[in-house]
Amino acid sequence: MKSEPLATAGPVTERTIIHVVGARPNFMKIAPLMEAMRAEPRFRQVLVNTGQHYDEKMAGGFFRELKLPTPDRDLGVGSGTHAVQTAKVMVAFEDACLELKPDLVVVVGDVNSTMAATLVAAKLGIRVAHVEAGLRSGDRTMPEEINRIVTDRLADLLLTPSRDGDEHLLAEGVPPERIRFVGNIMIDTLHRHLPMATFDRIRDRVPVEPGQYAVLTLHRPSNVDHPATFESILAALRDIARDLPIVFPVHPRTRARMAEFGIDTGAGGFVLTEPLGYIDFLSLTSHARLILTDSGGLQEESTALGIPCLTLRENTERPVTITHGTNQLVGTRTEDILAGYRRATTGAVPEGKPELWDGRTAERITGVFREFLR
Repeated sequence: MKSEPLATAGPVTERTIIHVVGARPNFMKIAPLMEAMRAEPRFRQVLVNTGQHYDEKMAGGFFRELKLPTPDRDLGVGSGTHAVQTAKVMVAFEDACLELKPDLVVVVGDVNSTMAATLVAAKLGIRVAHVEAGLRSGDRTMPEEINRIVTDRLADLLLTPSRDGDEHLLAEGVPPERIRFVGNIMIDTLHRHLPMATFDRIRDRVPVEPGQYAVLTLHRPSNVDHPATFESILAALRDIARDLPIVFPVHPRTRARMAEFGIDTGAGGFVLTEPLGYIDFLSLTSHARLILTDSGGLQEESTALGIPCLTLRENTERPVTITHGTNQLVGTRTEDILAGYRRATTGAVPEGKPELWDGRTAERITGVFREFLR
């Protein structure tokens, strides 16, 4: 009897995926995802850096530390107003898409590059996946909130870091089949680099002892562009610094405003530094007693590290860091910040982490992409 020929698998269809980054938080989110996706032979990954953060201290060193590949395209858009920056990204990114013809564009976070790349892809009929979808502060005076809303409205695949993200998207009418709860990819990067984040890396630059200082980051326009608000925050911080030294890596925007307004931190208690690379900054935050910040990412990292955090804002798009973490939303009034400080330094530190903040989010996203791009 004649035997039938053995069936052979058909050719593997390669899928081109463009990852878009533009600012430091994007780099930390895309690095573990690109690494996880290298295990999938069908995926051809292309990294596009818009250059929204173009300063070497603010961006360049992050590529090296996070072991990101050299970008395949560097759009070099630089700074400008929100409209100018968005327009420059759109013009340059459209050319990249027309040349590369991707099957999927992956955007992360909520910066101008995120929204601009999404607009371009949507108009070209290219599918978009948004990593860190569904976050909402409810404050449309924040440029990031507009970027989140527009990106989530247009994206085809919405990858959420916490359950409240799913709830926001469903309330806005997003079909459930477009939403995937995958966990927080920032925590993947934190877990991977924490063993390297020893205090000895920074000891020569900060005259403090582990567990006996606070870390401050301050850069949001709503805080640093208004002298009265800036002074209200600093009045509280000067008081705290008499009790607990504050290490303050100063963002270039903040330094410029301090010079413009004639604002300084006052005598004693503050240690000002230049911006730090990712691992050096993690070395600083992971050994701190307290975090003071207006950053979204640092609210998440402090929760993962189990370190009390005071968020110097009136709202947050990451409420899970309050309900399941170490964060307090204290606003910008002097007395409210000081009350939060007293609570943070006298109460018990909450234990546990939000759901799926386990360092395996990139693996889950890769699985979602495998299914989505069959």
